[in-house]
Amino acid sequence: MEFPPELDALISKSTTPRSDGRCNDALRDITFEVDVAPNAAGSVRVSFGDTQVICAASLEKKVPAWMKAQGVLGGWLTAEYSLLPYSTLDRKPRASAQGKLDGRTVEIQRLIGRALRAVVDLKKLPGWTLWVDCDVIQADGGTRTAAITGAYVAAYLACERRYLKKELAENPFKEAIAAVSVGIYKGQVLLDLNYKEDKEATVDCNIVMTASGQFVEVQSSGEEAVFSEAQLTQMLSLAKKGIDTLLDHQKAALEKVL
Repeated sequence: MEFPPELDALISKSTTPRSDGRCNDALRDITFEVDVAPNAAGSVRVSFGDTQVICAASLEKKVPAWMKAQGVLGGWLTAEYSLLPYSTLDRKPRASAQGKLDGRTVEIQRLIGRALRAVVDLKKLPGWTLWVDCDVIQADGGTRTAAITGAYVAAYLACERRYLKKELAENPFKEAIAAVSVGIYKGQVLLDLNYKEDKEATVDCNIVMTASGQFVEVQSSGEEAVFSEAQLTQMLSLAKKGIDTLLDHQKAALEKVL
């Protein structure tokens, strides 16, 4: 993606070196390791730098009771997300030990589900529920965006394999989807924030986009700060650039096994 010269110069400007030596418009090292969970129909371990998430997809031949009660045709897709106890510097208690999910977990797993349903034709999953489990095994910022990006690979792979076995008439995915974080840290617009940057950022933004360039979700907020329309434009431009690269990584990961 090309930017106007004046915007490209502003984005690339780096007066405060990032903690890991990256340029402001650079992603962390991105890797996808496919089929890490043999019992899942599709799985991947996705890494955004030191953030690592295992995403696994399973297809179950049943749909939620509310779909049957309301006569809704097709299938369903839902996601679950968790930070494993050892994924953070201080041990995070399991939700089962606390008796309920915390608000952040509920928000993120709903976001993952919404993101994937935006690019799936649920009518092409008749009678099936597609479960996507995202487990963070190491957290260093951007866990929700890594989860969405990896979840697409796992879910697409699960559906394609069912299609190849003739258990589905066709793959229900209409296009790819990916997500990335952007933000303002020490006055500069940065792409793909790590934990240190995210913790100290005055503006935090998570962007979810489809391969055709459509926005699914834009979550942006200031932390005791405000941001201008120009800065929002910069963040959106950086996100588009990063997501284009993530889409290429997804495609390459799938081509290795399909």
